Amino acid sequence: MKSKRLMFIAAAALLFVAAARVPRTPQPAAAPPNPPQGHDFVLVIHGGAGDYKDHSSEQAEAGRAAITRAAEAGAAILRNGGRSIDAVEAALRIMEDSGAFDAGRGAYYSRAGVPEMDAAIMDGKTLQAGAVASVCHIANPISLARMVMEHTQHVMLVGPGAEEFARSQGVALVSPYYFFNEREWKRFQKDEAKKGASLADEHVHGTTGAVALDEAGNLAAGTTTGGTSFKMTGRVGDSPIIGAGTYANNESCAVSGTGEGEFYMRDVVAADICERVKYLHEPLEQAANDVVMKELVEQHGEGGVIALDRQGHVATPFNTNGMLHAIVRSDGKITIETYKP
Repeated sequence: MKSKRLMFIAAAALLFVAAARVPRTPQPAAAPPNPPQGHDFVLVIHGGAGDYKDHSSEQAEAGRAAITRAAEAGAAILRNGGRSIDAVEAALRIMEDSGAFDAGRGAYYSRAGVPEMDAAIMDGKTLQAGAVASVCHIANPISLARMVMEHTQHVMLVGPGAEEFARSQGVALVSPYYFFNEREWKRFQKDEAKKGASLADEHVHGTTGAVALDEAGNLAAGTTTGGTSFKMTGRVGDSPIIGAGTYANNESCAVSGTGEGEFYMRDVVAADICERVKYLHEPLEQAANDVVMKELVEQHGEGGVIALDRQGHVATPFNTNGMLHAIVRSDGKITIETYKP
């Protein structure tokens, strides 16, 4: 009996060894998950809504040249897989440096005879935002606004406090003479002679802003301005107010506004457009048009917006006679318009 059991065990062992030596048919490797589909990038920039009828040909050409450079710089970042927030900042730095708009070196003078600048930037993915207001010695307020977003626990810093923070970040403060602009100095002298009486007739808005969608599908918005011509010292408009002149949320859209800031603050224009998209499921164009072309018009508020959603839809309504704006997509073509088609 014992010998039979030993023979059985030996036979089983031989069968196991033989089976181990049989070559196995290789199994195909599991297919990797489909990579996420990339978005086509979009960048939209504006140079302000307002009355363009008195713009000289030289001023118009300078504006178009600057907004073209800004679109090219932002598009280069997006084309290389860069983030929307980087494209917005880069584009608006060029707009500030150009001197062609009411921002940076072209900012309007306040009644004190110096530019007081405001800016804001917002990341639609994280809802982080940063803003500065009433700064007089910062060459690129849009970059300082981003520093507030990334290096403080706050959203907005103003005046001397914002400039002290800039020093702590290694930002060199510039003299007010850095912003000298002969065109705007002459405007200031004219307004000062009339004690602001001409303001009701000028309707000039040269605020600059940008919205972007990157290949990862993230939105961003930014706005930078010198405010209104001959404004009271310390006046702050809508541009640095998150939800009024600047807003971005991946769940809805990105918006930058330009116009009479007091109306944009009262109506929370940028956030209103995004909320209509998010909660009422309105198409972007309808939401933007209803706010700019109906609500603002009913209140006699002048201005416009650029707006962009994650599907790449763009809206650029304005209720003034013009709004310089540029659109560039993944194909690299830059479209620039000032007046309604």
